[in-house]
Amino acid sequence: MKTPPTEFRLRSFVHRGRQTDAQERAYDSLWPLYGLEIEKGCLDFQQAFGRESARYLEIGFGSGHSLLALAHAQPANDFIGVEAHKPGIGALFQGIQQNHVTNLRVYHGDVVDVLEKCIPDACLDGVQIFFPDPWPKRRHHQRRLIQPDFIRLVVSKLKSGGILHLATDWEDYSRHMMCVVSQEPQLVNLAGEHQFSSRSPQRPVLTKFERRAEREGRQIRELQFRKR
Repeated sequence: MKTPPTEFRLRSFVHRGRQTDAQERAYDSLWPLYGLEIEKGCLDFQQAFGRESARYLEIGFGSGHSLLALAHAQPANDFIGVEAHKPGIGALFQGIQQNHVTNLRVYHGDVVDVLEKCIPDACLDGVQIFFPDPWPKRRHHQRRLIQPDFIRLVVSKLKSGGILHLATDWEDYSRHMMCVVSQEPQLVNLAGEHQFSSRSPQRPVLTKFERRAEREGRQIRELQFRKR
C-alpha cells in the first residue's frame, strides 16, 4: 500500500487539451502586451493599466469567452485573468486582438502563486471563479479549489465591500461552496443566508460549460458574497 503524502498542495488547474497553431501565434505575439509575470512579484496596477479604476480578478477563465465579453462590456473597469492552460490564454489573446480590448491582463500559472506573490491585500473590487473543476469523486474532493484556506486568501485580497462571485453546474459542489464560503466570517451572502443568487451581469455570455450543463439537465448555481 502506498503511503499518502504528508502535505497536499492545492492547485487551481488540471492539464487539458492541445494548443492550435493560431493560439500559439497569438500567445507568442501578444504576451508582451497583455501578459503579467509572476516572477516580477507584487503588481503595480497603475503601471499595468495606466490608470486607476475598479479591479476584478477572474480565476481559471478557460478559453476566456466570458471574461472577454465582460471586459469589452465594461471598458471603465480593469480585469485580470489567471489561467494555467496555455491554449486558453492563446484563445483569449485572439479575442483581445479581434475586439480591440485594452483593459485586460493575464497571468499564466497557478492562482495560489499569483495571489500570494502578486496581488496586494485589499486591492480588488471583485473576484470571480466560474465553473472550477468539480472533482466529483469523493476521494478527490480535497483537490477542489474552494476550500477554507483558499477562500481566506482570496478574501484578504478584496477591498471592504468587494464581491466574491462563484458559479458551478454541479449540485454537490454548489453545496460544498455554500458551506465553505458561508463559514468565512468576513463575508456576507448577498442573496440571504444559505441562498443562491440569480444570474449576474458579470456572466454576460453562455459558455460551452453552461451549454453542456443545460443539455445534460444540470442547473447553474451562483453565489455572491460581499466582504464586510
